[in-house]
Amino acid sequence: MSSADATTAGVVFDGSGLGEWTDEERFSVTAERIAEYAAATNDPIAAHRNGEVAPPVFAVVPVFTSMAPAALSVAPVELLMKLVHGEQDFLFHRPIRPGDELVVRAKPIGYVGKPNGSTVVVYAETRDAAGELVNEQWMTAFFRKVDAGPGEGEAAPEHRITDADRAGEPAAQVTAQIDKDQTFRYSPASGDPMPIHLDDEIAQMAGLPGIINHGLCTMAFTSWAALTELADSETARLRRLAVRFAKPVLPGQEITTTFWPTGSADSGVRAYAFETEAAGQIAITDGRVEFN
Repeated sequence: MSSADATTAGVVFDGSGLGEWTDEERFSVTAERIAEYAAATNDPIAAHRNGEVAPPVFAVVPVFTSMAPAALSVAPVELLMKLVHGEQDFLFHRPIRPGDELVVRAKPIGYVGKPNGSTVVVYAETRDAAGELVNEQWMTAFFRKVDAGPGEGEAAPEHRITDADRAGEPAAQVTAQIDKDQTFRYSPASGDPMPIHLDDEIAQMAGLPGIINHGLCTMAFTSWAALTELADSETARLRRLAVRFAKPVLPGQEITTTFWPTGSADSGVRAYAFETEAAGQIAITDGRVEFN
């Protein structure tokens, strides 16, 4: 077994769990569940609202219950309340549609520590009933104020924004409102019951100013902004969507997402870097979106 001392908390991260898949889980997709998710993320795209095709970030719903157990097979379970979503990266092979019978599983692939916190990277795959890949995901779990030491295994794929990206002419800028009841609508639609999104007292005990918006809900806002402004609302053209969560977004705040053209190694792919601002602070950074 390989492990590293988490020196600041006196706990141990266990590298023996790396590469071990969670049990397969199955998820039946319905038009009603798709439409509920679209409504909970203020998605304006008719095909999403009507339940014809799933919004991109809906892809996290079938794998949600696999992600935390995969991360906690490396990080100690007692650190659950220190866990926040650090990064999310989707690679789409095709959209999710009603009637899909999905099979999902996840595995931790790497971890690393720093004095301000440690990360565990979880890889998840979603396949259809025929075994074909529907999407792949990399979720980076961040454990605040815990140092897991040098770590081991793989890092998540890169998607960093550069100063050169920001210096370019924006391709689009979208402003949207996070509703005051957003988290109470998103929680049941997504299956995420984390109390920091629903209970002010618990959120404050966790060191937050109060209830915060789900990071994936904010990410969903950026996904429909990208689709409407850059891809004629055609969900099937989306190939990749990746972000790093930098600051919490609060219910009632306005967010502005700015997209800049950026380079791609694939000549058939259009790529954009993006950031999302809320209350004068960058809430989402290192955003990358790619279209076929």
